[in-house]
Amino acid sequence: MSGTVKGPAGYFPSIEKKYGHPVAEWQALIRSSPLTKHRELVTWLTSEHGLGHGHANALVAHTLAEDSGK
Repeated sequence: MSGTVKGPAGYFPSIEKKYGHPVAEWQALIRSSPLTKHRELVTWLTSEHGLGHGHANALVAHTLAEDSGK
């Protein structure tokens, strides 16, 4: 069995390295946003916080999935 992380969490090491903040900070930011829809959150992270689309998408997907219990 491989220790490779799959899915959105697979992006987390590169997100932390590129943007200099732990994933937990990004997740707290997402959770504190008044926005609730996936696309709105991705757009907000890219336009207001300078994340690339793929990184923003991975963070939002993982955070929303965690919050919904999936």
